[in-house]
Order: sequence, then structure tokens, then C-alpha cells
Amino acid sequence: MLATKPYIRARVRASAEVLRESDRLAIDALQRNVKGNFQQVVSLSPLLSDDLQALAGNITDPGKLADFIASSLTTIQTSVRQEVLGTLDVRERMEQLNRMLIKELEVLELGSKIQSEVQSEVGKSQREYLLREQMKAIQKELGEGDEQAKEIEELREKIEAAGMPEAVRKEALRELDRLSRMPVAAAEYTVSRTYIDWLVVLPWNVRTDEVIDLPRTRGVLDDDHSGLDKAKDRILEYLAVRKLNPAMKGPILCFVGPPGVGKTSLAKSIARSLDRKFVRVSLGGMRDEAEIRGHRRTYIGALPGQVIQGLRRAESKNPVFILDEIDKLGADFRGDPSSALLEVLDPEQNNTFRDHYLDVPFDLSEVLFITTANVLDPIAPPLRDRMEVLELPGYTEDEKLQIAREHLVGRQVENHGLTGEQIAFSDEALRAVVHGYTREAGVRNLEREIGALCRKVARRHAEGNDEPVEITPDTVGGMLGAPRFEDEEVAERTRNPGVALGLAWTPAGGDVLFVEATRMPGKGTLTLTGHLGDVMKESARAALSWFRGQTAAYGVDAAFYQDAEMHLHVPSGAIPKDGPSAGVTMAAALASELTGRPVRGDVAMTGEITLSGRVLPVGGIKEKVLAARRHGVTEVLLPKRNEKNVNEDLSDDLRRDMTIHLVSTIDEVLERVLQPPAARPAVAGAGDAPGVHGTVQ
Repeated sequence: MLATKPYIRARVRASAEVLRESDRLAIDALQRNVKGNFQQVVSLSPLLSDDLQALAGNITDPGKLADFIASSLTTIQTSVRQEVLGTLDVRERMEQLNRMLIKELEVLELGSKIQSEVQSEVGKSQREYLLREQMKAIQKELGEGDEQAKEIEELREKIEAAGMPEAVRKEALRELDRLSRMPVAAAEYTVSRTYIDWLVVLPWNVRTDEVIDLPRTRGVLDDDHSGLDKAKDRILEYLAVRKLNPAMKGPILCFVGPPGVGKTSLAKSIARSLDRKFVRVSLGGMRDEAEIRGHRRTYIGALPGQVIQGLRRAESKNPVFILDEIDKLGADFRGDPSSALLEVLDPEQNNTFRDHYLDVPFDLSEVLFITTANVLDPIAPPLRDRMEVLELPGYTEDEKLQIAREHLVGRQVENHGLTGEQIAFSDEALRAVVHGYTREAGVRNLEREIGALCRKVARRHAEGNDEPVEITPDTVGGMLGAPRFEDEEVAERTRNPGVALGLAWTPAGGDVLFVEATRMPGKGTLTLTGHLGDVMKESARAALSWFRGQTAAYGVDAAFYQDAEMHLHVPSGAIPKDGPSAGVTMAAALASELTGRPVRGDVAMTGEITLSGRVLPVGGIKEKVLAARRHGVTEVLLPKRNEKNVNEDLSDDLRRDMTIHLVSTIDEVLERVLQPPAARPAVAGAGDAPGVHGTVQ
């Protein structure tokens, strides 16, 4: 380079190519390869003209051929082409060019492959589009239209009209878009379509206009049910508050009581008095959590839980929803339904209840949930804490008579195809049925017995005897047979010393419990029979220990236990018995046997004891007093600390003709229940040991 301004000046000389004779054969082979590869590059590249193949084929000089091909490859960088031009060795230049052509050929082949694949996909999509358009045109000419498109549009209109919350509406539309792109024959099509159907039919914004009229509600409840004043008052209080504050969250009421007292029918009456829809789901034996929360949409046939299904059946967002037999829920490897109910029955959480199937929140805060149970013990404490418990203990004999007269007789007469002119029941006959054939807390067995009397009369009319029949106490005995229950049983069994009458609570209501004690020659042991639980066994041992410390006060030899064996038995041994309220009865039975003084047959007792002789409070007072009335007992001994239960739970009618004694110590109990000693033969083999005969020393 000599100068650059005002223009470039340089001294140049021609470079001579290096072409050795020894390389002639290799150069000829390279020349053929280069021409062949260049032809393929020209055929694949859209930027190179086909004329270049002919031009390259006419060049025989290897150096000029290399320069021509290198200058024709426009996709090669200029620096690379300059490097080829500056290589003076012809063989090396041809080898370098051959490598460039092979690389370019690979790139062009890969690009051609990608292009063909893309064109194939585009061609397939265009083909399907054309076929669909042709199918639409054909259906339009035939007047059929696109059924799937019409179905999708109908679903879209239903979603818009369902009144869903915005988040749920977006989810429904998203699922609908998926459905519109899905072939009808796909397995998931049915799952997606069913899901949208569930979202559409649920009452997202549908409410029943309730009528809160307290006098009307009170009239409906009184017409449908006799008694149950505490439950009725609580329902009226709830309605009064709701009338003043319609936005109040509904309470979770739990009706607890023995079978047949009207728990479910009371919930139906509540729904009828409010003009709300009524839904009932039985939880007895339910073990699968999915029954409450629903199944996940992972298979065909999945469904929401019973709560969402119940709301769909009710077609209302605020029905009266009764969960029956909540104490009989189970649990296994499929989950714990009682835990799933925690969210459903919590007013602070159920406004965003999320079913596994729906997977969107649903507001349950306006639902009036009512649960029923026979016993509270099996219910999990967290679940029980969410419910307000209303106890329905059972009916007195007068209440049963009123229920039979106002409800049961008319229903059974109608069910058996009879009329009031063909059969009539006197109050004495109904009382005879109640007193002699049923000893339950509810009225189911009473209704069955009335139905049995109606069947006898219906058979007479079917055989042609159309004379009207009046049911009297004598008629009852002739149709139903001898009474199953007699009051003389209590007096008969307590005639001899060693038998005391206790009161027990059972899931079916209250009942009387006979406790028998006897002694025999032995070595100071205590035998307990009657399928007793651990708590009752401990009560028996405590009763015996207390009496052994009080032998002097009751005229019994303190050494009686050394050569005598005590046996305590509770009859009906096949029935398990347990509980903390039999201690007083066991102490009375043991004291009666050891002192030889019979226990009064018209007195029943309940209460737990301590070793110091105190009487502790127990539960189920009303049920136990009802059981005493049913068995003809006129006096009841209750713990002093249960006085508040006596005042609150026992009505004036229940206490009529019934004397209730409140006691604090076992001494008070024995003072009231033990009669003067009765003479009886000596125990065989007992000898003349002091106190063995049961006489007062």
C-alpha cells in the first residue's frame, strides 16, 4: 500500500497458483465431488439460479472453478470466501471448498426437512378446516345445522343466566371453551359436560322467600307435636332474631333423644312453618369422606357430595337441611366423614364450602342445618362444639295418650282403609295400650300396637262383618293378648331383702334397673355378674367398702366378710351395662342383704357414691324419672346436686303424683328405702356366724 489519499495507490504483482503434477489425480477427484455437491446445493437453495450448474460444468480449470463456486455461494461469509481466494495451493483450495459445500448441503437439507414438516401440519389443518366447512355447508343445505355448536351455545346461555359468582362464572366459561374444542367421541367429553351441567343447575342465587310469622309457626309446631316445649321455644327464639336481623347466620341445631320422639318430624315442621324447602340426608353407616365432600373429577361417574346433591334437589340456597343420625358416622381407610362435616357445620367457614367435585366455593351460610342423634358420646368433640344441643328426652304417659289421640289413631285408621264410623278408640283403651304394651321413650311401638288393633278390625270388615267396633280396655286384651308389662313386677321382685330398684339411662330412653345382692359361705370375695362394665364394677366395690366401714351403725358384725362371699348381680346379663349412676342402688342392695331389711318396692334411686358416703350428681334426670313413671314407681331418690335439673327439666305434669327426694349421703338413702327386717330361713352351711342370717345385731 503506497497511499490512501486522495485515492488508494498500491504496488501489486500476480500470485502464481501452485499446481503439482503429483496432485493431479487428487484434484480431478476433488473437482468431480465439488461439482456434484454444488449441483445439490443449487437444487436445494431457493437463492441460487439453476444456470449456475451449467456454468460450473463448463469450467475445466480447477483454480477458476474453485473461485467461481466460492463467489456464487451468497450464504457464505465474505471473510470465508476471501480465505478461499487467497489459498494459492489448488489442491488445498479444492479441499477447503469441498468442506464448505458439504456443510452448506447439510444445512439446506435440514431446512428442507423442517419446511416439509411444517407444510404437512399446515396442510392437515387446512384439510380439516376445509372438511369442516364442507360439512357445515352440507348440514346447512340439509337443514340440520351444527348440533355441537348449538349445544355449546345453549350451555353458554345457561351459564350467563345461572347467577353464578364471578369466579365461578369464569371457571364455567373456561371449562366450556375446553369442551367446545374437544371431540364428542373423547372420553373426557362426558366428564366435562357433566361438570358444566352441575354448575348450571345449582341454586347459586335462588332463595325461597321465607315467611316469619311466630304465632303461625307456634301453631304449626303445636299441631304436629305434643310436648317438646324447650325445643319449640328455641326455634321461636331463632325465628324472632332472624326477623329482626335477616342477615344473621343460622345456628346448627342438634336434636338429641331416644328413637321415636319426633326429631326428624320436628325438623319437617320447622321447614313447613317457614315455607322453606326441606332436604334430608341420612348419615347412618356413612364411612366415605367423599359422601360429604364429593369425588374428585378423575374418572367417569364422579359426583358431588351429599350436601351439594341435597341443594340441587331442593333447588334453593336456603333450605332446611337435616343430617339424620349424625352419631352413627363411621370412619375407615376412605376417610372420616365427621371431620369433613366440620367445615359444613361451622357458620364461620361454610360460606366458602369447597366440594371436591365442583372445586369452586359455594355459600352454605343461609342453610338451616339441623342434626339428629340418639347419643352425644360417639360424636367427635370438635363437631359437637359446632352444634347447639336440644335434648328431647321422651314422653310421659299423658303425653303419649295425647299424641295417640291427636295423631296416631287417625293416621293408622286411614292407612288401614277404615273410617271413624267403623272403629273408635276410647281414652281408657289407649291408656291400657300405653301402660301395658309399651315401655319406650318414643311412640313408634305405640303406633304399631294401634296399627295391630286396626288390622284386627279391618279383617272383620273384609270378612263381611260391618258392625262398628269400639276399642275398650277389654277389647285391647282380647286382640293384643295379655299385657307385656305389669306394675306388680316391681313389688314382687323387691319383696325379699337384697334387691334394689335403680334408674338407668340408655340410648332408647330411661329404664329401671334391678340390682340383686346375696351372700353365701365363702372366704371374703366379691362376685360381680350381669355383663357389667368397668365403671359399674368399681361402683360395686366402692359400695361394699363403704358398708364395711359402717357395719356398726347398721348392726352388722364387722367380721361378716371373713367367712362369707358376696354376689352382686344385675339381671338381663346378655345386655352390656355400664355407667356411673348405679353406685347408690348397689349400696342399697348390699345394705338390704346384710341387714335383712327389704328395700321399698315403690322407690327407685340413682346417683354415684364415694368411699366417704357422699352421693354425686348424674345425668339423664328427666329420662330416668320418665322410666320410673312408666313402671309405676311413686318415689324417686335423686342427688342433691341435681336439684337444678329437677327444677328445669321436670314439668309440673311430670312431677304430679311423683315424690322426689334429694339426698346428699348414702345414710339418707338407706334411711328412706330400707324397711324393717323380714324373717327368712338361715343360709345353708353358714352356721351361726354373727350377721350371716341378716338379722340386726
